[in-house]
Amino acid sequence: MIQNRGLRRASWLAIAPFAAALVFAQSGVVAIENGTLIDGNGGPAVRDAIVVISGQTITAIGPRASVRVPAGATVVDATGKYVMPGMIDTNVHLSLYGGARDRYESLVRYNPRQNEIVLEAAQIDLSHGITTVRDSYGMLIPLTQVRDRIARREATGARILAAGNIVGWGGPYSISFSLTPDRDLTLFQEQMNEAVAQGAGEELNDMTPEELRVAINKYLDKGPDFIKYGGTSHFSQPTYIGFSPEAQKVMVDEAHKRGRGAETHSTTIEGLRLSILAGVDLIQHPELLTPREMPDDLVALMRDRKVIGSMLVSTITGEPWTKHLKSKEDAQKKFEKADASLTHSLTFTEQRRRAAELGTDLETRRRNAQKLIQAGCVLTPGTDSYWGSAPELAREPKPGNQDHGMGTILAIEGLVELGMSPSQAIVSATKNGAIACRRLKDFGTLEAGKLADLLILDADPLTDIHNIRKLNAVYKEGQKIDFARLPAVRVLSSPPRATTATAR
Repeated sequence: MIQNRGLRRASWLAIAPFAAALVFAQSGVVAIENGTLIDGNGGPAVRDAIVVISGQTITAIGPRASVRVPAGATVVDATGKYVMPGMIDTNVHLSLYGGARDRYESLVRYNPRQNEIVLEAAQIDLSHGITTVRDSYGMLIPLTQVRDRIARREATGARILAAGNIVGWGGPYSISFSLTPDRDLTLFQEQMNEAVAQGAGEELNDMTPEELRVAINKYLDKGPDFIKYGGTSHFSQPTYIGFSPEAQKVMVDEAHKRGRGAETHSTTIEGLRLSILAGVDLIQHPELLTPREMPDDLVALMRDRKVIGSMLVSTITGEPWTKHLKSKEDAQKKFEKADASLTHSLTFTEQRRRAAELGTDLETRRRNAQKLIQAGCVLTPGTDSYWGSAPELAREPKPGNQDHGMGTILAIEGLVELGMSPSQAIVSATKNGAIACRRLKDFGTLEAGKLADLLILDADPLTDIHNIRKLNAVYKEGQKIDFARLPAVRVLSSPPRATTATAR
């Protein structure tokens, strides 16, 4: 008889729409045998391995010669298959927060359904084998509410760690986030700004370090898992430093005192240097430094301090890179023709426009990412995955490289395109992701005593990283997930597009 894990029938029925994708084992102990083990530590794969799961945790793991299958265990035959840790995306956006003009109507229409939307995104991620996500900007209240429901097993989804607002920015319709002047705001937009900022917006930039110490603790009281602050302004050219060195250190120190991580959005060379020296744990998209190449001393500083780089890989590899090469060729021909009749020296603005058409910034970002890889920095995939317009309101679909779930797969594949081995890319997406979550003792690698977050693949990802798409089974905290049924309820998503569907 299927175990009910202590749930009463009435409570099970109440949460069934959300928990229906869980498959409970016939026994309290599960043994996965005959598979090839990739444990996430970067060492050689172990053939003919056994993984024993009891409840939520791995109780034994290793080659058959050293692990015994307990009597009465439910046995899963993984012959010809590959077992690896669940994947982690260190930069997602699960809630619908608007900002862009083409998403405003979607936000107005769907804002009352934020909790459903957050859960939908977390379930899409889980359906691709992403068992943990770090949400680095969004609606703190629905994010933490859904986070807690998933943690209590009242809902199925990727484990969520959430930051809420980017401290020092004023919400999606502010000067600091989207260059939107206050005078142009509707009442709804002002309310959205406050719902996102949660009292940790632009006003914090004006505070003394001691005032900021009080404010950041007040924000931490609201329950974010980590803080992310604007070390610089959001948009490039010109890009301004957001907080003084003293202020940045206060925020980092106060987060650390309470066992939370601190990260930054800092997109200039000196802005990023200040954040690293302040002691941040993680940098979002460190390869993005306005149009500048990262100097060697800054790369070394980041590596030597073991600051994690959550790289936005999916937008500079794969299809976006192929598309860029074609667009650049067309732009070069156009400018060669225009230069023949040019009667003045190009202005700075004209040069910037040309650089944008030529994709110079994208090429610089790609070189920066490769420098960070070659230097041996601690790196993770961070996709900035987000919701576009609702399907019925969209003129055209947004690029799939930042879709929930598939965007992460593309990012991991992109790490290999940039120079990592498949093994290194898997470590980045598992062990390094857990380090970013400050939870390596709990998950990120497959070891005895850790939570049983694991994937079974039908093909070897160490010979071809694209095989991470070939999911056979997903386990989260020891529970097998019926990933084909996720998301349980579609609010903003459409069924997978044929061009980006995972192989299952």
